[in-house]
Amino acid sequence: MDVKRAFDAAAPGYDGLRRQLIPCFDDFYGAAVDGLDLPAGSAPRILDLGAGTGLLAERLLARWPRARLTLIDLSPDMLARARERFGGRGAQVEVRVADYLADPLGGPYDAVVSALSIHHLPDGGKRALFRRAFEALRPGGVLVDADNVLAPTPRLAARDRALWIARVRESGIAEAELAAALRRTRLDVLAPLDAQLAWLRRIGFVDVDCTYKWLHFAVFGGRRPRGPVRRRGAATGAAG
Repeated sequence: MDVKRAFDAAAPGYDGLRRQLIPCFDDFYGAAVDGLDLPAGSAPRILDLGAGTGLLAERLLARWPRARLTLIDLSPDMLARARERFGGRGAQVEVRVADYLADPLGGPYDAVVSALSIHHLPDGGKRALFRRAFEALRPGGVLVDADNVLAPTPRLAARDRALWIARVRESGIAEAELAAALRRTRLDVLAPLDAQLAWLRRIGFVDVDCTYKWLHFAVFGGRRPRGPVRRRGAATGAAG
């Protein structure tokens, strides 16, 4: 099963299971919102890549009620729920079924965000998308990715997965729902956090940092410089 079909199938019960499948839900999404560091009361333009049902976008609008959001996702069924969520927002929230690696992103944006989407791409796709996000940002704009990352060693990766499954089971989730979530993890192509931070720096991002991490859940990103872009070599390979 590919990513689009997997998340079309998961769409009906997706929101209801988020807090069970993401034990650090409030801290994780809260760190993503805090990472934007935009002025209170402003009306930023924000692009949400792999927006799904709009869980992150809803929190962004709660922080910046005058924001203008563009939500992009491959899954029409996920975005149908986003349209329901933001039905009263009119032109303030644009919802678009698109491939964020191939289709135009628009812009310039004050922020580009993503939650639990980019880890489905192969590493070359991740680097390409980070470059696309950089080009879509205005000078001074910020990228924040709240995503799953790969632990530095196989032993730590196994530990993180085991601890995550144990915490999810403590939530009382039905075993069938947990099994379905574990099947979806077969679509994951996790990359080490250090490598992804290095890719961002090589592309030209500054103020690159990880602001939150719990097991394999991490929030990281960087800012497009206001002045000339200075890239640190090609955006390929792992951290060095």
